[in-house]
Amino acid sequence: MPLFTSGILNSNWRAIRASVTRFARMCQWMVGGLLLVSPLQGVDQPPWLSKAEDLELAGHFIQASNVLAAALSNLPLSLEERHTAEFEIDRLERIRKDFPLTEEALYEALGRSVRGLLKAEFRQWLDEGRFDFRVIDGEVRYMGSSVSNLFFRHPELEGRRQPSKETAVLQIRKWETCRTIREAAKKHHSPYVLPKTFVVQMKVTAHAGATPASGVVRAWLPIPRGFPYQTGFQLLRASPAVKQIEPESSLIRSVYLEQLASPDQPVSFEIEYQYSTYGVYFDIDASAVTACDHSDPELKPYLGEGPHVRFTPEMRILSDQIAGNESNPGKKAKAFHDWIAENIKYSYAIEYSTIRNIGDYCRGRRYGDCGQEALLFITLCRLNGIPARWQSGWTTFPGSKSIHDWAEIYLAPYGWLPVDPYMGIFAMQYASGLSPAQRREIRDFYFGGLDQYRLSANSDHCQKLVPPREAFRSDTVDFQRGELECNGRNIYFDHFSYELTAKELTPRANLP
Repeated sequence: MPLFTSGILNSNWRAIRASVTRFARMCQWMVGGLLLVSPLQGVDQPPWLSKAEDLELAGHFIQASNVLAAALSNLPLSLEERHTAEFEIDRLERIRKDFPLTEEALYEALGRSVRGLLKAEFRQWLDEGRFDFRVIDGEVRYMGSSVSNLFFRHPELEGRRQPSKETAVLQIRKWETCRTIREAAKKHHSPYVLPKTFVVQMKVTAHAGATPASGVVRAWLPIPRGFPYQTGFQLLRASPAVKQIEPESSLIRSVYLEQLASPDQPVSFEIEYQYSTYGVYFDIDASAVTACDHSDPELKPYLGEGPHVRFTPEMRILSDQIAGNESNPGKKAKAFHDWIAENIKYSYAIEYSTIRNIGDYCRGRRYGDCGQEALLFITLCRLNGIPARWQSGWTTFPGSKSIHDWAEIYLAPYGWLPVDPYMGIFAMQYASGLSPAQRREIRDFYFGGLDQYRLSANSDHCQKLVPPREAFRSDTVDFQRGELECNGRNIYFDHFSYELTAKELTPRANLP
């Protein structure tokens, strides 16, 4: 049985049975999310692509890559087919990068983070399927974020985390922020209140050795787009000089820069800008919500299926289980939001570009990161005739800055409203230092509300950068960390670093 490491396989029947169980779970895991959508949309898959996918699922990555390379060399492929074959070869390498840990390496990493970990306990966790893994060319490989995800998916282990993670102050601050914005919105009879102004610096650096000896490194960096709650963008500084800047109406707003390659030195791109954001709170009266006009051309793109938004039979079943016979769009959307808050665990994700159907991936596993949770919510809403779309960029909340994704839904007569499914999950499953009432306040606030600590660059997912890329994107779904390429070749995430700092200029008196 070459698919298993020597640490798993031995002469003991119980160990063999556990290994087979893990393999069966892995096959179910992969079929449940990785191959629900064909890479070639709207056409029958050619035999070479189907064969490569079958080999990937069986764990034969080298053979799958060889099949794809042979198709490129020997078959008269269309441009779309060539693009698909080339990306699929690259995708196999991306999957390898997401699953770097052997069983022994995973055990060692857990031993450093879980107080009192026993070998028998670790083997039990393996048998229970607590860690994401793939079989890659005869080896079981575990996801690089397995240790962090163990604590997210099993918060009962938090007391054994070493070093411990203190979040009580952050929890209180987030609750106070929600309450302050809500009270101000009611007082001023406006959904947009308490603006804050930030100066942001972002730096993206290609590592030494990441670029060839000559050529031009092309860089796209995200910047704030225009929203009712986000205004006043001003570019203050850029190095090198900006070659192109997208209008504030862009669905994926970026600045574009170029610099000569330097194979032995890092190549950096830096921008500094200023913008303002408002706290958002819509006091939604569900009894006042009516069905939207599905013929409205501005809403139509956000009502149907699309990349990672698929109305699968399993998604329809889940929708029926949550919404039942409810017909009110506002109540339906709130039910989806609340269900996700109670039933989906947070987890760090593998790269989006390696997943065929992100919404269903999250549904099937009952865990995901903020973007996966948002796409699950978006899918459920669209399936029920509620316009829904993507929003993403960064959250700059003090003490928890990170890239972040959420959603918007359209409810008549209110218009477009923000919804952040992750914050519902944070409140109901991880904010253990708050009272039940406080946790519900946070969950409910983020259905129609948003804090000011947002940097929103995107208003839809799977959009194309301008000017057009020559190479594959590192992230084919989202745009937060920046994108680099040189001489028609992508510079992947493991070959560049990114950092963002945000300094608030709003008077401290306005802080909650």
